[in-house]
Amino acid sequence: MKSYKVIISGGGTGGHIFPAISIANTLKKRFPDIDILFVGAEDRMEMSKVPAAGYPIVGLPVKGFDRAHLFKNMEVVSCLLKSLGRAKKTLRDFRPDIAVGVGGYASGPTLWMASSLGIPTLIQEQNSYAGVTNKLLAKKAGRICVAYEGMEKFFPKEKIVITGNPVRQDLEEASGKREEALRFFGLSPEKKTLLVVGGSLGARTINHSVQGDLDKLFASGIQVIWQTGRYYHDEALTHLKAYHGMPVWCSDFITRMDYAYAASDLVISRAGAGSISELCILKKPVILVPSPNVAEDHQTKNAMALVNQNAALMIKDSEAKEKLVGTALSLIQDDARLASLSENIHKMAHFHSAEQIVDEIVRIIERK
Repeated sequence: MKSYKVIISGGGTGGHIFPAISIANTLKKRFPDIDILFVGAEDRMEMSKVPAAGYPIVGLPVKGFDRAHLFKNMEVVSCLLKSLGRAKKTLRDFRPDIAVGVGGYASGPTLWMASSLGIPTLIQEQNSYAGVTNKLLAKKAGRICVAYEGMEKFFPKEKIVITGNPVRQDLEEASGKREEALRFFGLSPEKKTLLVVGGSLGARTINHSVQGDLDKLFASGIQVIWQTGRYYHDEALTHLKAYHGMPVWCSDFITRMDYAYAASDLVISRAGAGSISELCILKKPVILVPSPNVAEDHQTKNAMALVNQNAALMIKDSEAKEKLVGTALSLIQDDARLASLSENIHKMAHFHSAEQIVDEIVRIIERK
């Protein structure tokens, strides 16, 4: 069996990194002798998460454009040029059979340079609204793996295959773990459980909405799993001191997301593509609060793809402090509405996404 060499590029957030690692693990399982190299952005979380998963990574000095302070983008352009040079050297040294882009700052220069060197490329577009970089890269890509219908408005129709977004294997196996999950968090099986999750760094609006309505949460009789993210944990703990005895598990990071999902009756989350894919597979009723701080407002578009199918509720970031907790408390007591949302979101799930993406990778390599 031929030993393939694959570059996987992208990252920046867990929503890009965990699917990339899932693709790498699936490749490794199918081809044990495969040689995989990641290319990420220096100073971003992939530089620690990828080696922890057992894969080597090269960092590029690439940065995102600063839309608020345009004068700062001279440095961004300089970093982009350096990144193109480093990507070119990495590709020439490693000589991959294919370069796979999963989104994030490093994907652009890596796949652009791969195409210019004649190396086949595959794009994994996670969102329902394609970003500028992927639309440019798509012109030379061999395949574009997407998670939503209707993506031909961004990409050539003949290159598109609907695979869904890969999720961590432990999450695909989360159903049926409710009792052990509640024990893990020290919570009661007799009470409804609200999961509040804002990503690895945290979501300011979601955290402040919860903090501002702790009185309501305390009086409601429900219990809460609250993942604050790194930036907001100390502040959350300070607020919780006034609510001694409140059934809440609070931490900056959740090591067992499979347990967090299994324990929950309702989820509050940002609308990143990875999170939505997990929620679809796990049939979780969710209130989505799209982040306003993302390119092309793609999280709102992700959320609306579910809202239009009666598969989720959405509250604007600007309205969350006023509406979020009240809406959650009303919904979590409405069993019929929870069941309807659960059924509808599950209809949008894609299973075995990593396997399907690997199938496409192999087809492209074997066409060379």
